[in-house]
Amino acid sequence: MSITTLLLLIIIGIAAGFLSGLVGIGGGIIMVPSLVFFLGFTQKQAQGTSLGVLILPVVALAVWQYHKQGHINFNYVFLIAIAFIIGGLLGSKLALSLTDDKVKKIFALVMLLLSIKMLFFDKKQNELSKDSIKIEQTQTH
Repeated sequence: MSITTLLLLIIIGIAAGFLSGLVGIGGGIIMVPSLVFFLGFTQKQAQGTSLGVLILPVVALAVWQYHKQGHINFNYVFLIAIAFIIGGLLGSKLALSLTDDKVKKIFALVMLLLSIKMLFFDKKQNELSKDSIKIEQTQTH
């Protein structure tokens, strides 16, 4: 591994970790495109590597910080995690059955649609929804 590759991997990791802690994103939005663009990975190699990083407890400290401030509902985390495992299995099987080009286009389309929605169509979160989440969190602690 060259020093350039080593530095790129460290920069990608720091950027992904920073954005994960800051706004809850990192793997798909930072690591995957960076691995493809800067290191020449195929889409599937980049996605696999990004998922591989998630095996380690890379966000444990960020989760702890949010937990200390009362911003994590662990009941929701558990349910989403179980569903995430099933979705990850199904999604990876589908991705591996498609060509790299198709997977890259799906990835780009998802990012584009989410960006457009967030930029132009997100409405202010319903105050009732925010209050109900806070109530549930205080009842579980």
